[in-house]
Amino acid sequence: MTSILEFAITVIVISVSGVMAPGPLFASNVAYGIKGDWKSGIKIAYGHTLVELPLVILLGIGAISLQVFPHFREYISILGAISLFVFAAFQIRDLYKKTKSEKIPKHGPFFIGIVLSALNPFFLIWWFTIGFKLISDALVLYSFVGIGIVFGFHIWMDYAWLGTVGFLSNRGKTILSTRNYKIFMVALSGVLVYFGISFLIEATR
Repeated sequence: MTSILEFAITVIVISVSGVMAPGPLFASNVAYGIKGDWKSGIKIAYGHTLVELPLVILLGIGAISLQVFPHFREYISILGAISLFVFAAFQIRDLYKKTKSEKIPKHGPFFIGIVLSALNPFFLIWWFTIGFKLISDALVLYSFVGIGIVFGFHIWMDYAWLGTVGFLSNRGKTILSTRNYKIFMVALSGVLVYFGISFLIEATR
């Protein structure tokens, strides 16, 4: 049986693909961080949580309902694997795209955290595929408590990452263009491919 530590590592490593990926939420966080420091990142994370928590709960309820269907876990494992392969490819592609400079939006960081989460198709796709697979596994391992376990292991990284980006932006530091960041994200893409292969193996057992 998978231990809580092993499951935590799986959730955290896979979640990094969604948390640290470049996108509109990241760009807005940089723009706000220039003047607002780490507090802007935390406010964006608050707004992000307001969207993410209900979504995770709804997906958990959906996963519970779908468990009764034959081969449900095999299908969700295959879908999760394909999604991991796609996200890994997108991560590498986005590393070499020029990032547009963002102006500070009119609305505050909390509001932007809500809007750019709820209207972000990659965020929704991540949770409806990869995230759904993690929630499904958590329900099998830990019953209803598993929904909270997945969310807890995932959400703290949003606060840590967005707060750190805001802090560094306030001090004039760049992240996306740094060599170490690119090396890390390429390595992470390799890890996502590994987990994708693991999901496919699980589906064929």
